[in-house]
Amino acid sequence: MTSDSPSQDSRAAAFFDVDNTVIRGATSYHLARGLQRHGFFRAHDVLRFAWEQTRYVLLGENRDQINSLREEALSIIKGWTVAEMVAVAEEVYDEVLVSRIFPGTRALIDEHLSAGREVWFITTAPQEVGTIIAKRLGATGAQGSQAEHVDGHYTGRLKGEMLHREAKATAVHALAEERGFDLSKSYAYGDSINDGPMLESVGNPCAINPDSKLRNLASQRGWEVKEFRKRRKNGRQGLMRASAAGAVWATVAVGRGVKATLKGALGRSEKKASVHDDQATHL
Repeated sequence: MTSDSPSQDSRAAAFFDVDNTVIRGATSYHLARGLQRHGFFRAHDVLRFAWEQTRYVLLGENRDQINSLREEALSIIKGWTVAEMVAVAEEVYDEVLVSRIFPGTRALIDEHLSAGREVWFITTAPQEVGTIIAKRLGATGAQGSQAEHVDGHYTGRLKGEMLHREAKATAVHALAEERGFDLSKSYAYGDSINDGPMLESVGNPCAINPDSKLRNLASQRGWEVKEFRKRRKNGRQGLMRASAAGAVWATVAVGRGVKATLKGALGRSEKKASVHDDQATHL
């Protein structure tokens, strides 16, 4: 059975990755920009994230890089409140993410819900972000990476693992056990080879906007593939080049901002010194 016409079965569920599956682009990137506007990030924090983003786009991801980014992000939000994070995430959804939802994926979500099937988002993004997106789209719920918090304040530590690769499959199996889903009748959707373990966990896997590795895996396994992007001849490569250019632009822009700030401060200092010299000359 394919996901073109999912049958009604209350024991089945549908699991969706979020970034580039439900929403075009990386939700964490847009969240980071929102957090920067609200004072969570300092200039040198943005420079580091821009550099890591450039490395990711040009060289691909690896476990060390993921751990590095995780530790960096957690250290930045340490001491901030969950309420502040949720408020920023809601603002980012309303101002940015809502316009980046793939209509084709939205139709699939609605189709599963209409069939009486639970829909869960399984995402590496923060739990708070996944929950907001799920609520806004009418999904049942979300499982995301969880930053530890005590008395409503983030501690700077991660609770459990990042929801990445095998951890996504583990989350799906845990939900199935908790809620009584029959995974052999369930559905899963993802765009990256990193979603492979989650897709392999269900009887009806589907690659949406797949990267080349996932597209090859889907071809080998006979999985369904859906393309909701408006592609150019070199669609994903073009997106990667644009992302790399964007990261470099962000680095340059922040650098210019820091330089302008330092220049302004230096100018004020020189002006102040000049005034003192003039005063000394007239004494």
